[in-house]
Amino acid sequence: MMRFAAIGLDHRHIYHMVGELLAAGATCAGYCPATSDPRVLAGFQERFPDLRAVDRDRLLDDSSVDAVLCAAIPRDRAPIAIEAMRRGKDVMVDKPGVTSFEALALVEGAVFETRRIFSICFSERFVAPSTIVAARLIAEGAIGRVVQTVGLGPHRLNRAIRPAWFFDTSTYGGILTDIASHQIEQFLFFTGSQHARIVTSAVGNVGHPELPAFEDFGDLIIESERATGYVRVDWFTPDGLPTWGDGRLTILGTEGTIELRKYVDIAGRPGTDHVFITDGKGVRHIEASGEPLTYFGAFKADVENRTETAASQQHMFTVTRLALEAQARARRVPATGVGGIGQA
Repeated sequence: MMRFAAIGLDHRHIYHMVGELLAAGATCAGYCPATSDPRVLAGFQERFPDLRAVDRDRLLDDSSVDAVLCAAIPRDRAPIAIEAMRRGKDVMVDKPGVTSFEALALVEGAVFETRRIFSICFSERFVAPSTIVAARLIAEGAIGRVVQTVGLGPHRLNRAIRPAWFFDTSTYGGILTDIASHQIEQFLFFTGSQHARIVTSAVGNVGHPELPAFEDFGDLIIESERATGYVRVDWFTPDGLPTWGDGRLTILGTEGTIELRKYVDIAGRPGTDHVFITDGKGVRHIEASGEPLTYFGAFKADVENRTETAASQQHMFTVTRLALEAQARARRVPATGVGGIGQA
């Protein structure tokens, strides 16, 4: 049975990474309690009271540990992953898995050298049952050939509970490297694109002048030989919304449209993971929250069988490189107003 360890408890995404892998049948050898945010550690211990704290080096030296899960400070994820791979472990990291081109080259080199798995948990697809339903509908031809995606990733800032590194682009990589990697990943997946390019991108701090190293808005246009996409991400979810963000994905096909309202339906339907499909037969709503997740079981099988069923290694690298390129090339939006891509 696959055994894993958790190293890097700095972001709450470690909760679903560990929880879903346990649900998939893996066992946890322990976690390193070192953290930059004691609230994350406390939440982890509350959720997983039966797991034991173990020194980091003991976990890395343990030959029975097959994989390391990591949601460390984003800048630190690549070095931890490289060390784990060189010590014989596969790796699942929270997004962004890499925050610089230099780190990406080192990770790619480590994967080539060790033949270990480097997987990024893109939770906005891998932990969203609605995306699994949408993928099945597309595979069945429900909306024809996909020609465009529009991905919106608004987030609530929750400033009072964020650690200092959260507001510094040098540690989290910038808003497009970080949040927009989700939407870039979904564009490639739902359009069936192996390669793509960033047409244009923009970032800015338009609402938090007291946080000069922070970016609260970003958008981009991406295209492949098969399709085009638009992405907008931000930190402006108002307190009146009953969840952290109204994340949406609209998928345009030649014969219909699918819209995912992943976390809330502001029209009033309860729960999460709402799928709306419009085709030649009409309009219908699918409640998808009960759809089983597949990524974690597939990752476990990949570790055990040396396969690439959760996602290909090349896919992980392509998403990361595109997000880094979008960030590096982004035009700065003036603080006086969000102009974004459409600014004259």
